[in-house]
Amino acid sequence: MPKKPTGKTESLFVSGHRACHGCGLALAVRHILEATGSNVIVVSPTGCLETFSSPYGFSPWRVPWIHHVFENAPAIASGVAAALRAQHRESTRVVAIGGDGATFDIGFGSLSGMLERGDDVLYICADNGAYMNTGGQRSGATPFCAATTTHPAGKTSLGKTERKKDLPEIVAAHGVPYVATASVAYLGDLKQKVKKAMTLHGPRYIQIDTPCPSVWNFPSHLTLEMGRLGVNSGLVPLFEMLDGKISKVKKLRVKVPVIEYLKQQKRFQHLVVKEASRGSLMAVQEQADRNIEKYKLMA
Repeated sequence: MPKKPTGKTESLFVSGHRACHGCGLALAVRHILEATGSNVIVVSPTGCLETFSSPYGFSPWRVPWIHHVFENAPAIASGVAAALRAQHRESTRVVAIGGDGATFDIGFGSLSGMLERGDDVLYICADNGAYMNTGGQRSGATPFCAATTTHPAGKTSLGKTERKKDLPEIVAAHGVPYVATASVAYLGDLKQKVKKAMTLHGPRYIQIDTPCPSVWNFPSHLTLEMGRLGVNSGLVPLFEMLDGKISKVKKLRVKVPVIEYLKQQKRFQHLVVKEASRGSLMAVQEQADRNIEKYKLMA
């Protein structure tokens, strides 16, 4: 007998992939596709997402999905959008989902070209702050003073010495219609922003904070808690920009000291336990305070 309809919509990113327990990226992708709907083509560069979602003989993707090399997701997505336009199939939209390594660093030139050309692509960066697929090397998205395999903390080192690249502002400077930041800790907000981006045309950019329990080194059941602490400390401001101007921010009801966020992660333990690192800890707090002031985050 045929199954009775349940009223539930089939997930477009199903279980059975090989993501780590508590993976913020896998959670983000599932909800991204809930927001876009099925009439999309997804483009993903090399990275964690490609690795855990493409085991031989199986795919969790229930939409067309293209994997390619590390550096050219925006170029591939632009080509797909051009092909759809030539076929008069503009109702099918193109979404690129890349990690911070492919976005901030290796694919940055390709992304800039896509933004400059005005191609009709929604580019989503799943930002977990390092090259997680290869063990946690630093990227342009790695936070200041985070320990990585290429910037380890030690007797004479406090981790990464450079500050995180402000990619949303760089993208907005290209004159694109929509830029937003989101977090897997606030899935309703994330989905609303993806839905809004899908109503617009031209190049759009969303950067999603996706905590990584494996390399940040925290218990896998605390992924959402890590995301909330990052947002409520001010280190991960959530906002929207229309035509280069801030149009909406997520207000903080209670400001959380950054140490409450940092002490839960092994990559920041040197800031918490070493007396000599107090100055750097204060610098991280000052960075969060500047974000709160800049984006007017306090309710």
